[in-house]
Amino acid sequence: MGLHRFRPPLSGRMGTLRTLGSIRGAALIEYGCMGHMLYSRVFLNQAGVADGCRLYSTHIDETDISMGDTKRLNRTIAEIVEKDKPEIIFFLPSSVPTVIGTDLNAICKELQPEYPDIPLLPFGAGGFHVHGYEGVEEALLLLAKELPKEREKTTRPSFNIIGSCADMFRFQSDAEEMVRILKEAFGIDPVCVMTSHTSASQVMDMGGAHINIVVRREGEKAAKYLEKRFGTPYVIGRPYGIEGTLSWIANISNILGVEADHDFVNQEANRARNHLRPAMPVLNHMIRSHPAEATISLGGHADIVKGILEYGHKELSLYRGDCWCDSPDMGDEDIPYFLEEEWSKAVKNRKKGIFMGSGEALKWAGKGLELQISNPDVRWRLSPYDPPFVGFHGAIHLAGLWLNALLEQEEEEE
Repeated sequence: MGLHRFRPPLSGRMGTLRTLGSIRGAALIEYGCMGHMLYSRVFLNQAGVADGCRLYSTHIDETDISMGDTKRLNRTIAEIVEKDKPEIIFFLPSSVPTVIGTDLNAICKELQPEYPDIPLLPFGAGGFHVHGYEGVEEALLLLAKELPKEREKTTRPSFNIIGSCADMFRFQSDAEEMVRILKEAFGIDPVCVMTSHTSASQVMDMGGAHINIVVRREGEKAAKYLEKRFGTPYVIGRPYGIEGTLSWIANISNILGVEADHDFVNQEANRARNHLRPAMPVLNHMIRSHPAEATISLGGHADIVKGILEYGHKELSLYRGDCWCDSPDMGDEDIPYFLEEEWSKAVKNRKKGIFMGSGEALKWAGKGLELQISNPDVRWRLSPYDPPFVGFHGAIHLAGLWLNALLEQEEEEE
């Protein structure tokens, strides 16, 4: 894992937990050491997940490790089934069982006949070598493969959102904005918002949707599987900015074969433009007169960094600063992956301009936490109703944040 001044990168195990932890009606058992699940529950509480998956840990000791004894896991399952009566039980190994080779898949197959009405679903990603977003991707794919049942398409057109998970900052607000737009633009309702606001039964009903909305690249494998099994088409992308949101709606319209409500779409776009119009002369003046300050630097998930950068640069003419992603698997020439040493150096060296990143990085750099777009966080986020970053509402919110950040820099210089 190496030494880190800040919190280490998200592990595959934590990515899996943050994907499954918000699913209501489910229980998750970690076969691991004392304290792991306590930390996970604290994170989910801080992220605003109030009524999600029930989390348990078996705890393991020296005897379990040296003798390979898994009876403790069997007893835990029986107790949870009797106490909570979950619709499904997820299983996750911690690093120690992964290293010693505990076969959770075999254990679940052996125990499944004892619980015919409750699927026992094991996950991997417990080892040190698996990155956090790989855990998210595996979890989304396994959910899509194992839980959905054969369903007729809903009578009214409907959709699933795939990839709205608790590892992303402000995930609930962004999902709500997308749901709002889809409902009003196309008159369609969500079957499942996987996994920020969903239940085990809703995941089982995913096959009844008419389209899948994939909001991060880790969800594409799940969408491809659902397309193959149920014939459900999908669109991938996050709607940032006014023009970006219009393009997102147009893509969905083309795939659905349904015209969007032009009155709603035009009204929303014009309202956003009207909100921005009084600020544009000030913003344009800052961009022309203070180009060093009118730069935007971003660090976080590659899809979020790319989307916000395109809005700020293409629609509002902000200059590009240092931009990076937090996953080695997602880095490319456009949005490279930065190690801790690299991103901390970039933040330290760029004295002027707007920086949006994790709460941890913003606090260390002495920046305002209102510019946070990624985790790790340093605050509790109890409300799921904070302003989004995506959609028409998100376009107004981001522009306001940037304008005020530029004005504050100008005041400091004076």
